[in-house]
Amino acid sequence: MSFNRRFAALFVIAAAVAVPIAGCGGGGDDSSTSADTSAGGATQASTNAGGAAGGGGQTVDLTATDYKFDPSDPSVKSGNVTFNLKNEGQTTHSLEIEDVNGQDQELESEVSAGQSGQLTVNLPPGKYEFYCPVSNHKELGMEGEVTVK
Repeated sequence: MSFNRRFAALFVIAAAVAVPIAGCGGGGDDSSTSADTSAGGATQASTNAGGAAGGGGQTVDLTATDYKFDPSDPSVKSGNVTFNLKNEGQTTHSLEIEDVNGQDQELESEVSAGQSGQLTVNLPPGKYEFYCPVSNHKELGMEGEVTVK
């Protein structure tokens, strides 16, 4: 079995175990999102929204503070993109990406101060707004735009 198939099989098994554990997780309403809560309260959510196949496999490290993202304007290649969100603020934050193949994609659970979360999305070329959907954080400037080439 190739390394990629082994990794995919391991990922599927981990996701199957994680879903019952995270059953009381946050308020995402996208049924294609699953969460894995590990030690330290970090949340991992993975979403495959369809669209562009292959390519990508990129990571965007986002830092959330009160009330901005850094960087607020990342650029990536199309394909699977993993957003690693680290909350360095004093309040709870989250991440939502608008209109990915006609659907909004959001972390399964909010990320507490000092914790991290992960969202993987298959992004076709274009520009996508992202923001913190918690309370009025977007209105306070917690937003950005990812450019996908």
